[in-house]
Amino acid sequence: MKRSLLPFALATALLAAAPVIASAQTATAQAAPSSASQVVLTNSSRIIGTLEKRRAEFKANPATLRQYVSGEFNNLFDREYAARLVLGIHGRGASDADIKTFADALGDSLMTRYGSALLDFNTQLKVRVKSESALPGGRGVKVASEMLRPDGEPIPVDYLLRQAGGKWKVFDVMVEGVSFVQTFKTQFDTPLRQKSISQVAADLRAGRLQTNANASGKK
Repeated sequence: MKRSLLPFALATALLAAAPVIASAQTATAQAAPSSASQVVLTNSSRIIGTLEKRRAEFKANPATLRQYVSGEFNNLFDREYAARLVLGIHGRGASDADIKTFADALGDSLMTRYGSALLDFNTQLKVRVKSESALPGGRGVKVASEMLRPDGEPIPVDYLLRQAGGKWKVFDVMVEGVSFVQTFKTQFDTPLRQKSISQVAADLRAGRLQTNANASGKK
């Protein structure tokens, strides 16, 4: 697997999987207006247009980029549900406050470390949506896609979404079968065995722990 693609996919996942259907016009016809695919398509088109239009501004002012990414992330990513999945057994019985503290720390760490990768996004990349299917147990839906590159084989990228507050929100992204949730679940297992959720969150915020998208995590 091309490991460099996972950090990139994680960065785009912060913005509701921005490259999922960036150039796939056929997705509009394939997806029903209320489907997860259509919601992702609408937001992706808007976000990518903004990134392209404001690229120079964002490069010159990282704080402005961070503010933009943070706003989109909060609107489109189900950070607390994803945090519960990352915590796994360590989140059992945890308070909502602890979950939120960890979710905010994890999200901020991801944005700080990978958000700038969005400025290198290639708007000429072609992406095809293959399908939208229900997840087992009514957990939501999977939007399966492929990144089409002019100089290589297609790269499968899947996005998992669920209804939250009346909206479709992304809670996981998988590149060639590698899940961002499982990657960080594996990465934080040892720290969470040694410290409380709030202590691990504090370590994330202080930089004593850092998200590592190159860690292995098969789902």
